Amino acid sequence: MATNKKKKKRVFILSGAGLLLVILVAAIVIGGKKEPVITVQTEKVSRRTITQIVTASGQLEPKDLVAINPEVSGQIVDLPVVEGQKVAKGEVIVKIRPDQYIAQLQQSEAQLQSVISQEQLAKANLQNAESTYKRAEALYARKLESQQDLETAKTTYEVDKASYASAQANVDQARAQVGVNQDALNKTTIKSPMDGMVTVLNSKLGETVLGTNFTTGTEIMDIANMNTMEAQVNVDENDVVLVAVGDTANLSVDALPKAKIKGVVYQIASSGTTTGAGTQDQVTNFLVKIRVVDPTEFDIKPGMSVTADIQTATHHDVLSVPIQSVTIRTPKMPQGAKIEKASMDNSKTKGGPAREKAQEVVFVVKNGVVHTLAVKRGISDDNYVEIESGVTAGEEVVSGSFVAISRELQDGSKVRVENNKMVAMQAIGGGS
Repeated sequence: MATNKKKKKRVFILSGAGLLLVILVAAIVIGGKKEPVITVQTEKVSRRTITQIVTASGQLEPKDLVAINPEVSGQIVDLPVVEGQKVAKGEVIVKIRPDQYIAQLQQSEAQLQSVISQEQLAKANLQNAESTYKRAEALYARKLESQQDLETAKTTYEVDKASYASAQANVDQARAQVGVNQDALNKTTIKSPMDGMVTVLNSKLGETVLGTNFTTGTEIMDIANMNTMEAQVNVDENDVVLVAVGDTANLSVDALPKAKIKGVVYQIASSGTTTGAGTQDQVTNFLVKIRVVDPTEFDIKPGMSVTADIQTATHHDVLSVPIQSVTIRTPKMPQGAKIEKASMDNSKTKGGPAREKAQEVVFVVKNGVVHTLAVKRGISDDNYVEIESGVTAGEEVVSGSFVAISRELQDGSKVRVENNKMVAMQAIGGGS
């Protein structure tokens, strides 16, 4: 009797355990089939002004810069300026020892006087030969002079005429040499070609410099017009197509963090400069020159590092969404659709429907479910992108997280909106 009771009790326990196990398995199966809910953050589509920015870095340089190279060689005997000094146009800035140039000028002047005397003698000889020749012609006409005497007179006249022409040429040559030597002497004194500042001074008093007849000569100093400063920045080849002459720019100078400097693009290079050619680091940049609107307002100096935010376009009162809200999706093909190699234009297939192209989309939240909307984007700034078509003002679009937007979300996905958490995270991370 007791044995039967034990058997019944054991059966009852095993049955209960089995039932519990079945319930647990069923719960796991049912729970496994439940669609996951993705946590997202959202923001409403709104209207705002968007300014597209191209950022580039470079250096500040004077727009008008003159390198002072002597045209004659010699020792510097006077250097009345120092680096950083302002100079006026026509002011003497360098003197080179003139001794040898004075001697060369005096020698050429003496040579000129010598050839002038020779020219005067040749002229007198020519006048005498001309008179003799004319007299011989008259006598010959009256048959009082022989043919031989006439020919002799004519030959003497022609020789003296040629001698006089040669003497005149020698005078012109000697006079030109005097001019050359006078010019060389004048060039021993160098004057400032413009109003400006000595920004670089390479030479010292007593130093011997070479004139420009020796390659480029010695660069004694640089003089810059500090009232015409410019930012010379390198713009990436992908961005330079957005930049146009006349675009405004905000310039940030590392040495002057509080200065708000304005500029205007006035020149864009027509050819680029490539660095790291043939490597993974290959970069092609284009030099863009930006005129500083009021350089005298700030203590800016040549060579200072500068970052330019060039405003390439501004659109007012346009629909916009956070820039991270726009992503790429490829529409799903109908099940069983036949897909073969697409034609070159990627719009038709052989023996099947058209191949779907990847689209730019946003995810709009309605009643806890996201819907994929294809959009056409316009310009963008650092935070927002203009939406030309595809959404309407007030719609709630997914703005985070990045993983959800880029990978997890699909059309029809269930979501849970937690914007308060997003705001808290932005506050901790310093986001806006």
